[in-house]
Amino acid sequence: MGFLKRTALEMLGEALVNKIPFNRHIGLEYESVGDKECVIKFDMKPELVGNYFHGILHGGVISSALDMVGGTMAAVGILNDNPATHLPQLKTKLSKLSTIDIRVDYLRPGKGEQFFAKAQLLRAGRKVAVVRMELENNQGSLIAVATGTYMVG
Repeated sequence: MGFLKRTALEMLGEALVNKIPFNRHIGLEYESVGDKECVIKFDMKPELVGNYFHGILHGGVISSALDMVGGTMAAVGILNDNPATHLPQLKTKLSKLSTIDIRVDYLRPGKGEQFFAKAQLLRAGRKVAVVRMELENNQGSLIAVATGTYMVG
């Protein structure tokens, strides 16, 4: 992968996490983004608890993190489809990026100190991208899986 593409991917990951106030509120942090996988992480904190009896992560936080990492991976598909696109054209395409559908399967309670949301691009078309996502805790337990469909064009 060329230096310019690597730089563009890193800027994309940073922007999608840091420019959206809700993502900052949850505490999402960009970890890595590449052609094959995107990873974001966040720490457990009291305001993210959904079940105060057991201190587990709120389901809405889980789905939000999965949607964020999925959308970032869909954006990678846009970048891969248009590697020579000028920045203004790329920004226009990214401004149209939106979630069409997301299905989340909750596999076990969201217990942990830190969580990692990972995404892989299944298909990137001219109009729609399909992404597979997973959320794991710091012990490697799989908390939830999801499939997302995103408008990319």
